Amino acid sequence: MNVVCICVVVSLMGSLTLKYAFKGGNGTFYKLLKEKVDDYFTESKLHPAGNGKLYVKSALQILSATILYVVLVFFTPVVPLALLLCVALGINLALIGFNVMHEGGHQAFSSNARMNSVSAYFLNVLGGISYYWKIKHNINHHTYTNVEGMDSDIDVKPFMRLHVDQPLRGYHRFQHIYWVVLYGISYLAWIFYEDFVKYFSGKVSVNGEKKALAVREHVVFWFTKVIYLGVYVFIPIVMVGWLSWLLGFLVITIICGLVISVVFQLAHVVGGTHFHSAKGDRGDATQEWAIHQVESTSNFGTSSKSLHWLLGGLNFQIEHHLFPRVSHIHYPAISRLVRDACREAGIVYNEHTSLWKALVSHLHYLWRLGRA
Repeated sequence: MNVVCICVVVSLMGSLTLKYAFKGGNGTFYKLLKEKVDDYFTESKLHPAGNGKLYVKSALQILSATILYVVLVFFTPVVPLALLLCVALGINLALIGFNVMHEGGHQAFSSNARMNSVSAYFLNVLGGISYYWKIKHNINHHTYTNVEGMDSDIDVKPFMRLHVDQPLRGYHRFQHIYWVVLYGISYLAWIFYEDFVKYFSGKVSVNGEKKALAVREHVVFWFTKVIYLGVYVFIPIVMVGWLSWLLGFLVITIICGLVISVVFQLAHVVGGTHFHSAKGDRGDATQEWAIHQVESTSNFGTSSKSLHWLLGGLNFQIEHHLFPRVSHIHYPAISRLVRDACREAGIVYNEHTSLWKALVSHLHYLWRLGRA
């Protein structure tokens, strides 16, 4: 990534201009870091994108989700077992999002551009819209991580307060408790509400500018939503009845929403990570974009091979934010290089040793932000 003067100007309520900028050019830290990583791939004779191991894993996850769906819809077992399979399918769908869609959306799934495009469209298979996600995630979140007014991932107003510059409400003092409900319904809200808000408003984020969709994207949007309703709603209702469908559908989507939300929140909204605001803090012209990414991000459970396999390397968020086009299969190796570069530059490398410790830190952060 060539880090030039990264800045943006957006309109807020038609009167306030938000701007956030980083130091122009590739700074000393990023040059040091990129040199180490480039040398690793050159000496190892590896391509930064995914390889056969990723393809096999992805195929297994897609196959297991298909089998679970077929069993639940066409060979529905007794209720206790069916509910367990619904939980498994909810987790399985989240894993496809992490390992297939997320990699493709960052053009890291394969060295083949077409394969990346296909894997990115697995978000549409899950009911979302890849076009919107690429703007919201790749641009807004990956550039302006933890910047209030820019990063929509920390904008859950008015339901939660994730930044000190966001309004404090009385009910926020309980957000460390009711987060489970909000995270659980996040997938449903995403598919049935947020995508439609983006579509009809023409804005990917509240502070973004209105943009017209190409005809192709209009077709993809409606095709995605109709197919999703057919596969996840109409066919199951016909096969198992509306009450059984409703129970199973809620279990699947709530579990999927919980898994996705928790994994992404543990990467940024925890103790030790830095937060900024585009309102009162217009950016630091002396700070590199790469340093900002390290300071606003945190890893967790990186010693766990199973966690890395399941989450598509999203427990190595620092490496992912610095090198989004590098497949997660390389993160354990390059994380050592990133640690060395941070140590040499005197930059804190945020990490929790386990998923549980990261979750505790996240809940403590919610508790603290809900009070002051």
